[in-house]
Amino acid sequence: MKTTFRFIAAMSFLLFALSFQIIKTQINITIRNETGNTEPGVTVQLFATEEDYNTEKNVVAEGVTDDKGYLKIKDLKNISYYVIARKGDKDNSGGGEQTGKLEANKLNKVTIVIQ
Repeated sequence: MKTTFRFIAAMSFLLFALSFQIIKTQINITIRNETGNTEPGVTVQLFATEEDYNTEKNVVAEGVTDDKGYLKIKDLKNISYYVIARKGDKDNSGGGEQTGKLEANKLNKVTIVIQ
């Protein structure tokens, strides 16, 4: 009886521990400027639909790139997102406005150029 209880307790703990190790869908965005250098301090917004992107409403997630020009956003759906990246008078209009469909439960990577 004690052996069965210990086995069940051990399995429960293992399942509990594994549930926290599952990677959620996330994206690592690198922002580069027109010369190819990474760009810190860029505000990035993600939108789920083209309409929301065009009207700049219903932002799904947003953040600012770190000192190395990177931004990680977690807990996303595995869909394609529309992106606005801006810093001063520079932005990503004219290219890089949409990500590919994100792979579920993975760290997806994308590079966006602002000019």
